[in-house]
Amino acid sequence: MNSQFPSELRYTASHEWIRVEEDHQVVVGITAFAQSALGDMIFVELPRPGITVAVGDDCAVVESVKAAADIFAPVGGLVVAINEELEANPELINEDPYGNGWLFRLQLQDPAELDALMGAEAYHTLLQRNEAPI
Repeated sequence: MNSQFPSELRYTASHEWIRVEEDHQVVVGITAFAQSALGDMIFVELPRPGITVAVGDDCAVVESVKAAADIFAPVGGLVVAINEELEANPELINEDPYGNGWLFRLQLQDPAELDALMGAEAYHTLLQRNEAPI
């Protein structure tokens, strides 16, 4: 797999990625495909720390020069942190979607929810089949 689909991440059909960290915390962002399709980011609205989200909840918004897109929670959990740098620099999502462009961090409620997410190869296949439009 190439750097466009880091193998240590899990993916959703709606183009979010998730990285599992210690103590059942996960970091959430949008994929390189999503940021590329949306174009230059100009605004990000992130969830409020302290709220609890369920799988599939609309919990953030990214706005680009082309469109606004809802961000959905890939797993359920408590929002424990947001990437405050994005408020002043939303373009970090374009520059480094899998690193400094992360969106928020969750305390995972049910580790079994990770099983519903795709690996890098499955996400790549989904994109090749064009089954998950932005």
